[in-house]
Amino acid sequence: MTRVLVIVRHAKAEAYGATDHERPLTERGITAAAQAGTWLAGRGVTPDRAVVSDAVRTRQTWEAMAAEAGWTLEPELDSSLYEADAETALDVIRGLEDDVTTTVVVGHNPTMAYLAQVLDVEGASQLAATGFPTAAVAVFEYDGPWADLAEASTRLVDVHVEHG
Repeated sequence: MTRVLVIVRHAKAEAYGATDHERPLTERGITAAAQAGTWLAGRGVTPDRAVVSDAVRTRQTWEAMAAEAGWTLEPELDSSLYEADAETALDVIRGLEDDVTTTVVVGHNPTMAYLAQVLDVEGASQLAATGFPTAAVAVFEYDGPWADLAEASTRLVDVHVEHG
């Protein structure tokens, strides 16, 4: 079974908030997240699981993206993604049930950029060229159970970066 894994860096956030965890998206960020949702829907991506950092900016990225894509899926908020390294993020994905075929993970840099680059070493140059800016999206295909997800085990099939 081919699975789809979508890695998303949160959209542009305000420089300051009551705490870093509470920084909201800017208007530009909301627009960029909505563009990402339109782009994903146009490629037929319909997640059956979403794992989102519990920070305000990642939740708002998911909300704008999902609304524009027409998804009604409630995300799983995961506090470990807030300060996760790539291995922690991989562990979150490895914990998905095998009946999940398409998942979206919304998190923070540098983790999301590094994760996207190590999942497909051959596709890493395409990702590196984008710099994986805010609201960047990388779509991967993966053959195998989530528990076996490892570095260089996926195929990068598409990348989206903000236009504006």
